[in-house]
Amino acid sequence: MNAASPAARRVTSRNRKLFTRLGVVVLFMFGFGYALVPFYDQICRATGLRDIDRADAVKNTQVDMTRSVRVELDSNISKLPWIFKPEQPVVNVHPGEVRQILYDVVNTTDHPITGQAIPSYSPQNAVRYFRKLECFCFTRQTLAPGERRQMPVVFVLDPDMPKDMATVSLSYTFFAVEGAN
Repeated sequence: MNAASPAARRVTSRNRKLFTRLGVVVLFMFGFGYALVPFYDQICRATGLRDIDRADAVKNTQVDMTRSVRVELDSNISKLPWIFKPEQPVVNVHPGEVRQILYDVVNTTDHPITGQAIPSYSPQNAVRYFRKLECFCFTRQTLAPGERRQMPVVFVLDPDMPKDMATVSLSYTFFAVEGAN
């Protein structure tokens, strides 16, 4: 007789249970990978990182002269030997008004460097009302050694912006683009 011993049957049973559990984990991880795509898209929309490489659509261009919104401008660099700052740290804008602001940037090195700017907004829901028509953040920026440049941002605050949103902060962080030079 070639019957398996009770100990061998227990080991076989435990192995089957472990294999089933691992199979469930693999299926869960595969499903989670597919679920990440729409989840990531929603996070990008909520944080303002959606479609950062193209201009926003403007629906209503009626200027609301009854109110003014304070737009605070900020600039940061991440591992770039650049000087980067807005020409004006604060501008007052009427919702619906087309405005242009300028950022100054200088490459302080003796070699060309390419960077990409990523915008962020505060309060977080301000991204819904801040419409960029032109922005240096749409493309990579390559600065020659010692080059100084003024980079424009043309924007409109949507007139549908909540009346209690009196201040909006726009912040750009420039990151080095690896392998671009």
